[in-house]
Amino acid sequence: MLLPSPVSLSSLAPAVREAARRAGDLAAPYFRAGAQTAARLWYKGGSSPVTEADIALDTYLKGQLSELLPEAGWLSEETADDPARLGRSYVWVVDPIDGTRAFASGHPDWAISIALVREGKPVLGILHAPIHNRLYEARLGEGAWSNGVRLRLPEVETFSGAARVAGPKPLVDRLERQIKPIERLPKVPSLALRLARVADGSIDVGLVSAHAQDWDIAAADLILQEAGGRLTDLDGSTPVYNRPIPSHDEMIAVASRLHPRAIGAMRA
Repeated sequence: MLLPSPVSLSSLAPAVREAARRAGDLAAPYFRAGAQTAARLWYKGGSSPVTEADIALDTYLKGQLSELLPEAGWLSEETADDPARLGRSYVWVVDPIDGTRAFASGHPDWAISIALVREGKPVLGILHAPIHNRLYEARLGEGAWSNGVRLRLPEVETFSGAARVAGPKPLVDRLERQIKPIERLPKVPSLALRLARVADGSIDVGLVSAHAQDWDIAAADLILQEAGGRLTDLDGSTPVYNRPIPSHDEMIAVASRLHPRAIGAMRA
């Protein structure tokens, strides 16, 4: 299906949603709750795990999404980078399994992350967490949803009680020195899910280590934006996607009205 330009996000979204769900179905036979995956497992770069499920989902999604929008470039964790993407207005940014370590060890916190980026900004985001039966979706300027329910973060400028914080311990420690009390939540192994849970209000502050990649955050970034939140680096800059090196500095995710206080605490 060749879509007209500009792309109709509302027309494209159902097919992307279906592709994400189908990818979840493809992953299911490999996942074993509380036990090591049935998939073959190896390591790239010496420490980063990858399974045959990652590769199978990547292949499937590239085929489906490229058919939906042939003019779009492609950027995925499991595909060799093609610099041709830098010349494309639209780029699919995909992590077939965000949270591979969780998937491989039988932990439920992994997700399929799909974003469509236009001129460096996400315009469509789909995040599917099959084990939780949870699908997040956002379209630029049209809102964000979780299983069809609209997401809207409260417009408050102070935390109500202890701030619920999830992220790497050194960053949580830094925040706690300036904001008390906080409730330390378990670190969510899927970064995309960590950010989406800020969008749905189950986490107040999500903290992100340096070197997160575009595919880890692009879909969840849009979901958070459309729910009324912000993802920025600690200088307050919003991420730009589809750059030559698709990597980011330390970041913070929080409701928009809480952002000044939270980022101020991280800078102190």
